[in-house]
Amino acid sequence: MESSLLLSSSSSRLFLKPSLLAPSSSIAHRRYASFGPKLPPRRLISVAPRARRWSVAPRAASEVFDGIHSQGKPPGVGRGGARRRAYREAKGEPSAPPIGAAARGLTRYVVPAGALLALSFVIWKVVQHFVPGKRKDRVSGEPASSGAMWSFAAGSNLSTSTSFKAEKESKKNLNKFYKELRTLKTVNMAGRQFGDEGLFFLAESLAYNKIAEEVDFSGNAITAVGIEAFDGILQINTALKSLNLSGNDIGDEGAKCLSGILVENVGIQKLLLNSTNIGDEGAKAISDMLKKNKTIRFVQLSNNTIEYSGFASIADALLENNTLRSLYLNGNYGGPLGASSLAKGVIGNKSLRELHLHGNGFGNEGLRVLMSALSAHKGKITALDIGNNNITSEGSHYVAEFIKMTKSLRWLSLYMDDVGDEGAEKVADALKQNKTISTMDFGGNNIHSRGVTAIAETLKENAVLTTLELSYNPIGPEGVKALCDVLKFNGKIQTLKLGWCQIGVSGAESIADCLKYNTTLSTLDLRANGLGDDGAICLARSLKIINECLKSLDLCFNEIRDDGAFALAQALKANEDLTVTSLNLSNNFFGKFGQVALTEARDHVYEMTGKEIDIYF
Repeated sequence: MESSLLLSSSSSRLFLKPSLLAPSSSIAHRRYASFGPKLPPRRLISVAPRARRWSVAPRAASEVFDGIHSQGKPPGVGRGGARRRAYREAKGEPSAPPIGAAARGLTRYVVPAGALLALSFVIWKVVQHFVPGKRKDRVSGEPASSGAMWSFAAGSNLSTSTSFKAEKESKKNLNKFYKELRTLKTVNMAGRQFGDEGLFFLAESLAYNKIAEEVDFSGNAITAVGIEAFDGILQINTALKSLNLSGNDIGDEGAKCLSGILVENVGIQKLLLNSTNIGDEGAKAISDMLKKNKTIRFVQLSNNTIEYSGFASIADALLENNTLRSLYLNGNYGGPLGASSLAKGVIGNKSLRELHLHGNGFGNEGLRVLMSALSAHKGKITALDIGNNNITSEGSHYVAEFIKMTKSLRWLSLYMDDVGDEGAEKVADALKQNKTISTMDFGGNNIHSRGVTAIAETLKENAVLTTLELSYNPIGPEGVKALCDVLKFNGKIQTLKLGWCQIGVSGAESIADCLKYNTTLSTLDLRANGLGDDGAICLARSLKIINECLKSLDLCFNEIRDDGAFALAQALKANEDLTVTSLNLSNNFFGKFGQVALTEARDHVYEMTGKEIDIYF
């Protein structure tokens, strides 16, 4: 009996241990018995077959599960649970497991979970040590800004962002720029976005610098604050010849600061301040500087917000300055009054050679005053841009009168005005008398075949004009035929631009015929004229065995397919004396076949003659 009780007690203790897999009763009896003295096997109370199953749930959960299927019984009492409780009571054992045994079972899950939580906490603390959080301002207690900050000290140009890689890269880049300024004559730092404080760091390298002659700081987010970095630097630098600050929003305040610095500079000859948000006040500051500075010869102030008052200030500077050669005021807001004010300065200036006034809305009245001043000008203007100024056929009359009188003008642009056929006829008639203009830009002036015919007739008598721009005019097949008939045997045109002129296949035939006889044309622009395969084949036929002077041919946007591309490729192969070095066929419709044909033609020409042809598709 004592042995039986011992076995029963041991069995009870072992049976109460939590287990994820509860074995059947026969297996349990053998396992439990092995821990005590060997006794003859006892017959245990049989358990219902349903209770003899493997379970993946703890015993308590198993009892609850059994209780679900035992209706009318107290909670926790299932079909298997009642029999086990009755068996323990018959043996004098407690019906509930000891609290200590349950606690020991619970520790199997709690201890690993606690250890994992502690390890996670330690790892997080280590990570926090290496990843800096947001710094707080010592005064306000607010989080400090995370924008890029730059140090003034050489080599310590560190970013305050949380990325260590970005900090290292920033310092590396600024040190590289610093070295370039110290070692190279021409330094291009456009679009690097180093900002005001980056400029403070780099400007130091310009002090007593006798190497760098041209520096481009355009598009770097520099403001009026950054311009102060040049103070004390440019006054003593004598080697720097060109400074480009275009695309930086320095505004009027920046222009004032820079002007004050450049008054004492004796090296810079070229100053570029395009798209810098300079208005009338900034223009006045620059004008005051030009009255005193005797070295600057080239100034660009295009695409700013300079109006009538600013033009008047610049005119005052022209009356006193006798060194300025080129002045760019494109894309401002001068208007008729601005043109009239500028005319007063032009008429009294003898040094100015180039005047670029594109896109200022002068109109016919403003142009009248300006052309009158240029006609009376005692200097030698060689380049004049008055395009996109709302000039009509009425205004073209003033232009024509100036063309007849000038003895120095070489380059004239009326691009994107609206002179029409009547205006073209007036200017063309004036060109018959002019012996100096070599480049004439009529682009975008609503000129048709009538106007082009007048221009073509001029070429019979004018032997000076070498570049003719007629793009964006609807001259059509008739207009191009009239032009080509003259160019076969007359004129000295070397560059002819006919892009977007609606010439079609018929116009291509006229040009192909002209190329058979013309001996001067080296650059031909035929973009977007709807030539297609037929037009390309016409041109290829002329290039195949005849033309020996054309060097550049632009046929992009012409709906050319494989047949046209193949014809051009064969022309390149066939003519051993062909001088074409550039063929632009981009934005057309040919596929792999055309591309392969052109590539093979290029390679063939190189192998046979050693000449390289740039083909774009």
